[in-house]
Amino acid sequence: MSELVTGEAVALELLPARLPSRALAVLFDLVVAVTAYVVVTVALVMSTASMDEAAQVALSIATFLLVLVGGPIAVETLSHGRSLGKLAFGLRVVRDDGGPIRFRHALVRGAIGVVEILLTFGVVACIASLVSARGRRLGDVFAGTLVVRERIPAGPAGFVPPPPPWLVGRFAELDLSAVPDGLWLAVRQYLTRMTQLDPQVSVGMAQRLAADLAARTGASVSPDLPAAAFLAAVVHERQSREVRQAFGAGGFAPAAGRTGTPTAPAAPQPPPAPVAGPPWNVVPPAGPQDRDPLRPQTPVTPSAAHAARPVEEPSADRPSTGFAPPA
Repeated sequence: MSELVTGEAVALELLPARLPSRALAVLFDLVVAVTAYVVVTVALVMSTASMDEAAQVALSIATFLLVLVGGPIAVETLSHGRSLGKLAFGLRVVRDDGGPIRFRHALVRGAIGVVEILLTFGVVACIASLVSARGRRLGDVFAGTLVVRERIPAGPAGFVPPPPPWLVGRFAELDLSAVPDGLWLAVRQYLTRMTQLDPQVSVGMAQRLAADLAARTGASVSPDLPAAAFLAAVVHERQSREVRQAFGAGGFAPAAGRTGTPTAPAAPQPPPAPVAGPPWNVVPPAGPQDRDPLRPQTPVTPSAAHAARPVEEPSADRPSTGFAPPA
């Protein structure tokens, strides 16, 4: 069982796909691709019968590259790793850290697949899949991907606890490009399962991961800040950057006044379900010299001030009448 975590910090208990299921999925994809190639080739031969031989050869090579090579690459890119064969057998191609693949991953897998699947009739791919501990072929190794099974019994899904509110945005200036995918995976797996560990073991593991993450990013961590809270804050920062990269800096809809078109007021949403708090207890700095401007301050309402005011007891010479003057 390989424990993978997606880029949205959703823990996935997925089994790596082995050779039999992968071979059936590839065979299904090849049947569909070859059928499409034959249909396109026959149509081109009938429509280009008057062309010379050199043009027909060039056209046939272009058809081969577009249908048998470019077609699977486009399908895997648009479906985020689920071709027709993988969809039929419940498989998916993901990155090593569990996130969805992109065009460069599909391009590397497709380019190397021409050699290890089409030109060698799948012999090289079968040998590489049998030798690999997770059933990966050469295209997966060079692309940094893994084929996993999706149809497994559902189990309890772990979640990454959110960081303290006053830590959100603290690490917005960090450079996260030097952090490898393996370290992200280890941090997320720890955050989802730290409540299941022995307290001493959990603290020691968090400190080691925080030290490694701080060394990779150059972050300065206060000794008073729990290591688990630091890890959650940095993971939250990475998720925020991925959301901004996917949907743009402006969010889903532009604000009123920027483009001249006012946006409609959002419909009232039901109150969210109560979520269990994070397992750490973070105490924000209380002194004025250590006050964090990012930490929200608790406003003092008139009702709270009135509640905090001492209540005068009625004296013997001034009996209580039951009337209270307005505040």
